[in-house]
Amino acid sequence: MAFTLSALVLFGVLLALLMRYRAVSAGAAIVALLFGFYLARSGAAPSVDHIMTALRDAVPGN
Repeated sequence: MAFTLSALVLFGVLLALLMRYRAVSAGAAIVALLFGFYLARSGAAPSVDHIMTALRDAVPGN
């Protein structure tokens, strides 16, 4: 049985875990969230999406 997981969900869980175990502060988490938000609205968004798709396709078992 295979299922897909959104990168948004994956990174959200990772950020929540980092905050939970105090590897990153709440302020740093907000900065990371805002950076991702503004990056998605920039001209770099298609390039980042292309790189993430290539990395996903490079993982065996997809």
